[in-house]
Amino acid sequence: MTFNADAKIPVVVIFAPTATGKTALALNIFGKSSHSFFKGKGELISADSMQVYKKLDIGTAKPDQQEQEELTHHLIDILPYDAQFTVSDFVEKADVLCREIISRGHIPVVAGGTGFYIRNFLLGLPKTPESDPAIRQKLIERAQKEGTLVLYHELETIDPQSAQKINPNDEYRILRALEVFYITGKPRSSFEMNLELRDKFDFCTIILERNRKELFERINHRVDIMFELGLQNEVLSLIAEGAGPDMPGMKAIGYREWFEFDYKTQEGLEKIRYNIKRNSRKYAKKQYTFMNDIPGAIRIDADSDNLEQKVIQIIENKFQKHLSAIDLKLNLSNNM
Repeated sequence: MTFNADAKIPVVVIFAPTATGKTALALNIFGKSSHSFFKGKGELISADSMQVYKKLDIGTAKPDQQEQEELTHHLIDILPYDAQFTVSDFVEKADVLCREIISRGHIPVVAGGTGFYIRNFLLGLPKTPESDPAIRQKLIERAQKEGTLVLYHELETIDPQSAQKINPNDEYRILRALEVFYITGKPRSSFEMNLELRDKFDFCTIILERNRKELFERINHRVDIMFELGLQNEVLSLIAEGAGPDMPGMKAIGYREWFEFDYKTQEGLEKIRYNIKRNSRKYAKKQYTFMNDIPGAIRIDADSDNLEQKVIQIIENKFQKHLSAIDLKLNLSNNM
């Protein structure tokens, strides 16, 4: 049994910020120990901008070995933490993985909390001008001399809409937004993203939501657990081997804070913990803005009774035309 190459590829998309329960949901529906129809029929593509980095385990809440054995995960531990990984890289790799996964008779499940990645995967990347090496180099030199925050404030002035969506520590995206402006004279936000879903996929998009107060409490608890699991030792070992604050992976929440305070003092450690919690809460709130106005997206309260059954029903209703082919191909593969 093979899929029609011209047919749309069915893709389940589960978005939720950290500490919302998306990983547990995916495992309970698609994992090897699941009791659902979808047991063993999915492979997860991680939409987390920082779980791509090796050695950043505790601070990114990366799925452990048992969870990865329970459900195949992709785009985890694929790069050293000093390498750049962009939204374009994510979309390109996710596209390839979706084709590979469906060729195995499995359903691609894109799940994560980086709303910027998921939005671009669903709607496609906006068409912006190609990089200008001379302008880019000047911006890099300015960032090294003046600091990233100075350039971020500059971006706030010339393109506040883009600045609002970019973390002040995200040097790559700040420089890219400024580069687009200096190449074209127009803010990057004026290069509007398509508001229609990409037509080569058949998306089933689910957005998990939680009461804001409860979500923030879960995030605070998650950070406390990270410290109990050894976040300090993880970060200090990275610093000992040469990790620095300018490396892409070290700009992740949970890591960059260690370069901002003196971790050798109790007061410094308390400030680090406090700021990781605060930054994580702000990040979670911000990620939802990327998922506004996604066509066909279904929002569900993560605390809903029978959440798994509701999600399973949504997927079955959406992908009924695909499921018989997927089920047959799995049966044929298992009997070979």
